[in-house]
Amino acid sequence: MGRLAFAAFWLVAASLLGASGSVVAQTGATPEPAASAVARVAQAQRVDDRFPGIGRSATPAEIRAWDIDVRADFKGLPPGKGTVALGEKVWEAQCASCHGYFGESNEFFPPIVGGTTAEDRKRGRVAGLTAGSEAQRTTLMKLPHVSTLWDYIHRAMPWTAPKTLTTEEVYAVTAYILHLGNVVPADFELSDRNIAQVQAKLPNRNGMRPGMAGGHGLWSARGKGDVRATACMRNCDSEVTKTSVLPDYARDAHGNLAQQNRLIGPVRGADTTRPALTEPVSARSRVALGVPVASAAAGSSAPVAAAGKSPAALASQFACVACHAPAAKLVGPSLQVVAGR
Repeated sequence: MGRLAFAAFWLVAASLLGASGSVVAQTGATPEPAASAVARVAQAQRVDDRFPGIGRSATPAEIRAWDIDVRADFKGLPPGKGTVALGEKVWEAQCASCHGYFGESNEFFPPIVGGTTAEDRKRGRVAGLTAGSEAQRTTLMKLPHVSTLWDYIHRAMPWTAPKTLTTEEVYAVTAYILHLGNVVPADFELSDRNIAQVQAKLPNRNGMRPGMAGGHGLWSARGKGDVRATACMRNCDSEVTKTSVLPDYARDAHGNLAQQNRLIGPVRGADTTRPALTEPVSARSRVALGVPVASAAAGSSAPVAAAGKSPAALASQFACVACHAPAAKLVGPSLQVVAGR
């Protein structure tokens, strides 16, 4: 008996048993008609036979759970609405600890708003980007599509609990950010019905899109990128001259970078407690240099022994201060709050 016939046999048997009450009593479910059960097994069998032994086909419900992207033409945007006033409340409760009450952000995250003008909103291109007059590029300076902002908040925010905001809250937080950037007024309500009109007011809506001269390479494969150069394939320089270096006195300004990276993956921070290296560091020489490495034999990646170090030194060494300020909430609770617990 083949696999398909075998599975169909048991589904028919289960349906017959369910009709007499045996299966229904155990599961509490209404038995599936035998014909539809056989058809369902046959369909699943045909699909899964394409990749034997490799999992199963995703169900429609599983696909819907992952298919949440919102595109530039607003395809995928769910119906809903949210006000600036609600967005301010959600922002202060869920976002301000990282991004500041006015989108200025703390020292670990780039600012959300700033660097745009009324003239930028009028012409759809941020002058600070083209002229290079702004010291730091904010989110609203670079944002070409409202859908990008909505989508990112929806899928990735807040930092500690992504995907927990309701649709109304995502609309509201998006509206609040746009209000901080003077794109919409304080009494505005953003919705799926008017988001296209808001798109037409973004300061950098014409910054990166296929409609630029020749198209932009980021959005269209036929467009041109930002970098224009001629590859050098002969008479190349044999030596490289450094034109910018980090001064020795500033190497350890933010603690030892080598101890602020996760001990997995190919990238390691430089050991900023030592002079700058003059040659690449191989994996074999990391132990000799004192750079922490993951140890499969030990079964853990325990940090270096902390004996004899002050609490401040330990907090800096293990990057505690990246999330915990001494007396105020940063990304996580303050050190005072932690000590009180």
